[in-house]
Amino acid sequence: MGPLQSILVALVQGLTEYLPISSTAHLILLPRLFGWPDQGLAVDVAANTGTLLAVVAYFRKDLVGYGRALFRGGGERRMIPLLGLASVPVLVAGIAAGDWIAGDARSPGVIAWATIGFGLLLGVADRWGPQERRLEQVNWRSALVFGLAQATALVPGASRAGVVISAGRLLGFDRESSARFAFLLALPVGVFVAGKDSLDLLSGTLPLSQLPSLLLVAALSALVGYLVIGGLLGWLRRRSLQIFVGYRLALGAVLLLIF
Repeated sequence: MGPLQSILVALVQGLTEYLPISSTAHLILLPRLFGWPDQGLAVDVAANTGTLLAVVAYFRKDLVGYGRALFRGGGERRMIPLLGLASVPVLVAGIAAGDWIAGDARSPGVIAWATIGFGLLLGVADRWGPQERRLEQVNWRSALVFGLAQATALVPGASRAGVVISAGRLLGFDRESSARFAFLLALPVGVFVAGKDSLDLLSGTLPLSQLPSLLLVAALSALVGYLVIGGLLGWLRRRSLQIFVGYRLALGAVLLLIF
């Protein structure tokens, strides 16, 4: 894979992982649009590791606070078990439907309809969902709903951030709190997936000559992802999510026409 493809993969991953527009869909479609071969597992691992590091870096103070609260007590310590509970459904769904997700689900038709359908859900939830609850009001029931929503995002085109934010809006959380929980929820599953993919990668042979390009992919996706997280949270304090709904509908329509 050439350096241009590596850079584009890193940029696309960083830009789309935390916006409600589906990074998986964009990364599947990128090589198809340019006639490139699939970027391969090594690049996927590097790009996903980069955006995982972006969440850790952005929410470092929150994570340190949650960790300290586990030992010292306080209301913050409930967040870690809540994130753990919310992560269970996607792990179960991933194991149960892994073959379909890695195979037939990656077709352009599935991606297009998922992009449109979950985009409409995002639009409805954002427009009519109340905005009364804050992040500290997440309880066991709402965490489970967040987790079930995240499990549906295994369908390429659904967008993990998009479906979790949609669930939050339908549960009455404001836009920023919904997005913050979606970003924090990326950590448990992200660590699991990164570990699994890294083991799969290490079970083969990775030429040392690939390491510089992989480090570049990880660093670039981390930087872009960090900026996107801050930018989206700032956007949601003042504006709605309808611009992303419009993008999803347009993208889905284009995919149906092309493929």
